Amino acid sequence: MTALLIILVSPLSAQRASVHATVQPTEIMIGEQALINLKVITPKDKTISFPIYEKEIIPGIEVITMLTPDTTIENNVMTLNFKYVITSFDSTLYHVPNMPVFDGTDTLFSNSFGLKVTSPQLTDSTLAYLEKINKGETDSIDFNQLQLNDIKTVRKAPFVWTDYLWVLWIVLGIMLILALIGVVIYMVLKKKKKGYFFKPPVVLPAHVRAVRELDKLKEEKIWQQGREKEFYSKLTDILRSYIHEREGLNAMEMTSGEILNEIRKVSEVDSVYDNLKQILSTSDLVKFAKYKPYPDENDLSMVNAYFFVNQTREPDPVVADEDVDKNENNKTSEKGVDKSE
Repeated sequence: MTALLIILVSPLSAQRASVHATVQPTEIMIGEQALINLKVITPKDKTISFPIYEKEIIPGIEVITMLTPDTTIENNVMTLNFKYVITSFDSTLYHVPNMPVFDGTDTLFSNSFGLKVTSPQLTDSTLAYLEKINKGETDSIDFNQLQLNDIKTVRKAPFVWTDYLWVLWIVLGIMLILALIGVVIYMVLKKKKKGYFFKPPVVLPAHVRAVRELDKLKEEKIWQQGREKEFYSKLTDILRSYIHEREGLNAMEMTSGEILNEIRKVSEVDSVYDNLKQILSTSDLVKFAKYKPYPDENDLSMVNAYFFVNQTREPDPVVADEDVDKNENNKTSEKGVDKSE
């Protein structure tokens, strides 16, 4: 029983379509499958209806499924391919006279084609035993003599290690999670014990860093190369930065007079004020009045900078009396041990 499947609906045209049917392969064994391709070439404005088979194309050739049509259009010519998957369970040579296609006006018929279905080749012993069965020479059927094997069990697929890569990824993921948990626990315990996750960087006191910068400037000796302006700019920048950190003054934005007024307020030693005043006054003359100082003045400015930093530095940590007594007792006990030895 057949029906027609409409693939494309378009205005009618006077031109006719061409139909061609092929089957691949042309020879199959019982139960195997073949593919019929029904090809239609037509103007693109045609209405094409393909046949639909509910069960058989002809008696003996069964339709398993019908695939989705392929459509291509080129130069106003449309090519349609409708495919049928078929099989057969009777061994014979089948002849399919035609397959009908409706183009919107007429019913067109494809070419005829044939399909050969063959049975498995039996051995001479199997044929002889079948002959005995047909003649009634045996009451029972011996499947071993027929050489008909029982249905085999499902075979286990071979082991392929790449199929189990997901197990490796799971293991690696679990290991990574455990490592992260271990790191978190370690960091929490460290914070609880030492008060921090990561060891804070060691920040040197302001006077230590200032002295190091002065040492570096002293080694360059740029004032001996006629670069007095550069020398005093670097020297005053070191002192202004030190004053900013030590006293909390915005010395980088203040004038020399403003800095000296603030230092007068916080320092009780006159030499602190005088040393800084000599440096800043000389620096202003060099930078703004193009004053060229004598070599002794440059050396004096360098020495006064060291004096100023050392006179205003942070006091050393006070050691408690108990710690001093413990240190002295330890030293005494050590001496006693040495003598006894």
